[in-house]
Order: sequence, then C-alpha cells, then structure tokens
Amino acid sequence: MRVIAKKALREFWEIHPDSEQQLKAWFREAESAEWGNPNQVKQMYPTVSILSDNRIVFNIKGNTYRLIVKIKVMIYLFTLTLIFEASFF
Repeated sequence: MRVIAKKALREFWEIHPDSEQQLKAWFREAESAEWGNPNQVKQMYPTVSILSDNRIVFNIKGNTYRLIVKIKVMIYLFTLTLIFEASFF
C-alpha cells in the first residue's frame, strides 16, 4: 500500500510527540499491507471502526488520537486526516 501523507503524520507527531512511535509503526505496517477494502483492514485490526466511503478509524495511543484513513481502492492509495479525541465533544 502506498501512503501519500507521511508529511501529515510527521507534522502531527512533532506537535504531539507521544504519538510518534505508534504513528511510525502504523506507517510501516500500512506500507507493507495489501488491503483492498476496509474489511481486510478489520481482519488485521479488529478494533478499527469502518465508516462510509471506504474510511477507517484507527485508535492511536490508547484512543487518545484517532487516525482516519481513506482507502482509494482503484489506485491503492491512502489519504488521511488526524483528529483529536476532544474534537468529538
């Protein structure tokens, strides 16, 4: 899988250094993965949440942060948005 937003991950962990190791681990795993749809991700990560439009929510650092990933199935790219847990309140 090709992840196209490593810069966004890096910028996030520079502001929130407590997330760095988990985001780096997620990046390595995602790059080597061959996910074609959200259900394949769910098989590997049972705690992810699957949203509409091929979006997946990963809990980062014990659900302190959430990483929302969108799978572009046709070209196998990830785009992502990082959301703070607090932004859900």
